[in-house]
Amino acid sequence: MYCILGHGNELSNLYPFLVFYLKIIFHTKTTSLPPFKEVTRCTSTQSNFFRSTSFVDITAQKPPSFGLHQKPTSTAGNNSAMSNSTSYIIVAAFLFLFFDGSSTFPLSLSDRYLIGHRTRSPEPQEYIDPSILPFLPPAGSPACSLPVLQHDFANTYGAPPASASFSPPDACPPPWSRVVLDLSFSCAGEQYDRIAAIWINGAEVLRTSTAEPTESGIFWRVRKDVSRYSPLFRRPGGVNISMMLENLINEIYTGVYKVNVSVEFYPEYTDVKLSASEAANLGEEKEKLMPLLEDPADLIIPISRENGSNGFWFLIQNQSDSHFKSIKIPQNTYRAVLEVYISYHSNDEFWYSNPPNEYIKENNLTTERRNGSFREVFATIDGRFAGTAFPFPVIFTGGINPLFWSPVVAIRAFDLPSYNLDLTPFLELLLDWKHHDIGLGVTGGISYWLIDANLHLWLDPDSQTVSAKLVRYEAPPLSIARTNKFLRFNGTFKIDAERKVHFSGWVNSSMGNLTTEVNQKLKIKSSIEFLNDGNYKEVHLKTKAKTDVKIKKSQMVILSRVSHKFKYPLILITETLPGINKTYTSTTNFTHTLYEEASAFKLAKLVASKIFEDRQQASGWMEVKDHSVQSGSAGTQQTYQYNDNNRCYNRKVTARDGELLDDTTNSICSLAM
Repeated sequence: MYCILGHGNELSNLYPFLVFYLKIIFHTKTTSLPPFKEVTRCTSTQSNFFRSTSFVDITAQKPPSFGLHQKPTSTAGNNSAMSNSTSYIIVAAFLFLFFDGSSTFPLSLSDRYLIGHRTRSPEPQEYIDPSILPFLPPAGSPACSLPVLQHDFANTYGAPPASASFSPPDACPPPWSRVVLDLSFSCAGEQYDRIAAIWINGAEVLRTSTAEPTESGIFWRVRKDVSRYSPLFRRPGGVNISMMLENLINEIYTGVYKVNVSVEFYPEYTDVKLSASEAANLGEEKEKLMPLLEDPADLIIPISRENGSNGFWFLIQNQSDSHFKSIKIPQNTYRAVLEVYISYHSNDEFWYSNPPNEYIKENNLTTERRNGSFREVFATIDGRFAGTAFPFPVIFTGGINPLFWSPVVAIRAFDLPSYNLDLTPFLELLLDWKHHDIGLGVTGGISYWLIDANLHLWLDPDSQTVSAKLVRYEAPPLSIARTNKFLRFNGTFKIDAERKVHFSGWVNSSMGNLTTEVNQKLKIKSSIEFLNDGNYKEVHLKTKAKTDVKIKKSQMVILSRVSHKFKYPLILITETLPGINKTYTSTTNFTHTLYEEASAFKLAKLVASKIFEDRQQASGWMEVKDHSVQSGSAGTQQTYQYNDNNRCYNRKVTARDGELLDDTTNSICSLAM
């Protein structure tokens, strides 16, 4: 009995051609091939052999799937597959006839794609990000809603940001209880995902990315609470808003991103009369939440490019490419927090799966994706290390498998996270009436990263000057261990990295002499494995971060303490198989999670807390040619659990092949605090 890769009718159609071409290949008038009725489809064991040697079922409508932790079967000891040499000859003939002679190493292939195949909907389809909480005031709530910017982003590569000026409505003067940024996007045609950002007076308030459109069109909405940026909206003389979205239009890429931006202002006071008990409860609740959700800063200084003609963000090309801005702060500043925005692109878009440089060098690879799988974002004051963050891996909608992200996008793709670094212990260095350089960089970074920051400052209303002292500065070098084991294209690469810092300093203001202590501890474990000559890739990433900020009146009296914990594990398993006509098939399982836990204590008593877990699982396959998805099938499931002082929100979303199958929510507090 002989076996061949394929399906019933397709085999009967292809079989005569195989016999004909085998005669040509081996220069014979006859072959020993049996009649078609004696040829069957390969057994699972034999199929595993072919799969492990990078052969592919060229007639398959769907490639074989593999379990999340199942690795390619070794050819060693696979006698059943090796025993039939004629089976091998038939498959070899298939490869000779239908496959390209040259093989492309998977690392030279992109993890970023354009969807050329999509389940078509006759009407424009809405895309969603289930990570966005519904606690924002609904669009129809009483408020002053002000349209501030409308723009169609077509050929905008190299163009300056779209800009406009506005003033808050007279009907809603400050102070405001809440300010909400509201963006509406739409696009039709073919287009890559794009990165975008919005700046208010040069300070970034939103980093977002676009979804990849369909011919019939897609649309989505992004709403973000920007109350912490209230000082920017109060600037005398008006407010300047800028939006950067570099797009390209030609005969292939036809999608124009149409964007409308509005700002909603919610008055701090209403005409609703509250009873004495209601008013008391409201005040008590606000006091509880203040340590965690405190009043916005009095002043925000952008740490960004002065000339925003190409966007206000800094462009980082390598790990030595640090950028800084010279600033001078008010002398009555008693608290300072640096908020950092980042995104990663091109050769570093998938930094968490980049192999080490020695692997690339030894195998003479031409890929620019290098420097291993560790990245760290850091800030400096006059060149002195002042804080760090390990970035959360955001997947853009064209990444890994774009069929995963239709119509549910990846975690935080519509609202990329920012990272807060408390610089209060360093105020002594800044309160000297002089200019100082606030710097930003990326350890291990390669081309390219977009980065900028906002320096939030709280000012003493009862004093024109304050004094400060840096008491303790502990910032030992990054601890990192790398283990690389490989033979040609197969290998395992591991990284264990840890960063611990401790800063403390006091500030003497009208509120007293208070000491701020900042402790950071961050860990990352990364493992990348290549098998099957690099056609099988398995990535495991575990990131943990904890930041503890204490405000002390004395060594024994802790007035407040705010603790943040983050975890973001990631698992990516991809098998790549060559196809016909310069195509290849990629089968992928992907899981990632964003977990955050925050707690606030006042005089050792827990007064506020929140915890959430956002998890996505996706699996599917796609056939790719020239970075364009030709066919495929994929499904994604997302679960979101949130608990904020026993106010709970849960959401579960399931999508497959471009359709939303399930979207359920409830308010049951199932996530333990």
